Amino acid sequence: MLVLLPPSEGKAASGRGAPLKPESLSLPGLAGARAAVLDGLVELCAGDEEKAREVLGLSEGLRGEVAKNAGLRTAGTRPAGELYTGVLYDALGLASLDAAARRRAGTSLLVFSGLWGAVRVGDRIPPYRCSMGVKLPGLGALGAFWRTPMAEVMPKAAGDGLVLDLRSSAYTAAWKPKGAVAERTASVRVLHAQVVDGVEKRSVVSHFNKATKGRMVRDLLVTGARPSGPAELVTVLRDLGYVVEGEAPARPGRPWQLDVVVTEIH
Repeated sequence: MLVLLPPSEGKAASGRGAPLKPESLSLPGLAGARAAVLDGLVELCAGDEEKAREVLGLSEGLRGEVAKNAGLRTAGTRPAGELYTGVLYDALGLASLDAAARRRAGTSLLVFSGLWGAVRVGDRIPPYRCSMGVKLPGLGALGAFWRTPMAEVMPKAAGDGLVLDLRSSAYTAAWKPKGAVAERTASVRVLHAQVVDGVEKRSVVSHFNKATKGRMVRDLLVTGARPSGPAELVTVLRDLGYVVEGEAPARPGRPWQLDVVVTEIH
């Protein structure tokens, strides 16, 4: 099983280990693309600070992120699973998993990134600020930039098992599974159901969407569940207490679309 995750805007303030070693990162087929984005980002942030803030979409309060990006090559690093600190990762709670579940996380979780393309949670990277929606000078929109290199490496990374896609829309732009891989892919959204004037209404609540996805991944890792495909995933999640709706796509070569329906926000 391969689980595709978005990164988080929330990150640890600093690294605590040796500087970045690009050759140590997973998916070595992305090395050339990573070098191009890293060069472009460092060059941007080492120049005009106001231009860099505008390109990266940073508020005045995040001005300090420009200098961090400029120093990425010498900054301290930490495992990606420790670096990301947003809602999804808080709910996932990698640090509190037992040893077996942590091993499963290391091999099955893949975090998409505007800067790195995708990394595993054990890959050591420095804190950075560069979303997939950025249009980097010389490279253009990163979502489009990553499509070709990701198309080359992701089918092999996906293997012949289930692909559980929990990415946000900005990160799905970098890679969309096709053919046989798509048929083994389940894309999940979380819907909040509530009754208003006797009528059930459903909506996507960003915070709870992320938290539920984090808890769902944690439950899969803790139990050691290894569903072979989307249909078996539905059964596994229901056995874990989730309300899941979805069915096989009408046309071949398409991913499954699953809804996890919740009634309480916490």
